[in-house]
Amino acid sequence: MSNCVVTHRRTLHRIPEINFELPKTIAYIESVLSPLHCTITHPIDGSVCAFFDAGKQTAIAFRADMDALALQEDSSVPYCSTHAGKMHACGHDGHTAMLLSLAAYLSENTSTLPYNVLLLFQPAEETTGGAKPLCESGVLSKYTVQQIFGLHLWPNLEKGKIVTCSGAMMAQSNEIDITIQGKSVHLSQAANGLDAMKAGMDYVQRAYAMMDAIDPEIPRILRFGKFDSGTVRNAISGHTHLLGSLRTYDAQTFAHCSSQLHAIAKELEEETGCTFHVIVRDGYAPVWNHEGLYKTVCDQLGDDAPLRLPTPSLAGEDFSFYQKEVPGVFFFLGLGQSPELHAVTFDFDDETVLPCGVDFLKKLLYLHY
Repeated sequence: MSNCVVTHRRTLHRIPEINFELPKTIAYIESVLSPLHCTITHPIDGSVCAFFDAGKQTAIAFRADMDALALQEDSSVPYCSTHAGKMHACGHDGHTAMLLSLAAYLSENTSTLPYNVLLLFQPAEETTGGAKPLCESGVLSKYTVQQIFGLHLWPNLEKGKIVTCSGAMMAQSNEIDITIQGKSVHLSQAANGLDAMKAGMDYVQRAYAMMDAIDPEIPRILRFGKFDSGTVRNAISGHTHLLGSLRTYDAQTFAHCSSQLHAIAKELEEETGCTFHVIVRDGYAPVWNHEGLYKTVCDQLGDDAPLRLPTPSLAGEDFSFYQKEVPGVFFFLGLGQSPELHAVTFDFDDETVLPCGVDFLKKLLYLHY
């Protein structure tokens, strides 16, 4: 099995694809699933679902994301990406490989399963959130899914160990776009202009101060990663564009931050004469592990129960959409010391880590939910 899951991962690593456009990835997944005793469907473009019918009334589901990132891999490994500008830098090749290995086990052991099993191979986790349209397709209700599980590779956790927690595990993620329109004039006539660059600088400072004023015990973060402004060195900037991201865990904190981001813009409009346009985009809800299901898993696994994640992650994940439909628990699979996710050098010890993940998924099959 270990050789099989590693082969799957390295094959997929060579052919990274992004968003919903995953033809080679899907072709490989179908080549593995087709000989197995399962029903293969495509509820949305770019997805693959495999249903293993054990003749039971209900099903449990497992999800893997398939998409890669628009990054140029910096690696000399023999399984390096063959697609220029695309790379599996977030471990989705490993997630998919583990589910393919689980599929082989399910096919060989269908008669022993206490539930039917649905495997969801999902596109676009890194972009627009492929989980949302997959949920909207009705696939979970079609197969009477009662619980769902997901597993994500995670650096700097003990290698091969499963880690999770009850309740908040990963943050709500909202993209922030700020557009500031001023008036550009030659710097010798600065008093006649409206300085959109300075207005942008003031906005960032006040937004960060607002976040710092929140109770330090409440996890949250706001950062602007891109600031575009002006055209030439000797003219007052007439336009600024800020791109940022807000991460929170609860609706009250998000509502406060969103309201304050708009209020700061209004204040600066009055002070500077510039026009502000603030967009707080809908994003991924927080990954919130179902408390009862978490307890069920931990109680029944005993000594094999997951380790407890000490603090929630500020990263976002669209697994949260499934958790709005049915009880779900998300897990991290430790990689030990490895490059960070989304790094162009990202890689991990797949021969050690991935079999541990597959073994854990198998254990979840036989719990009493």
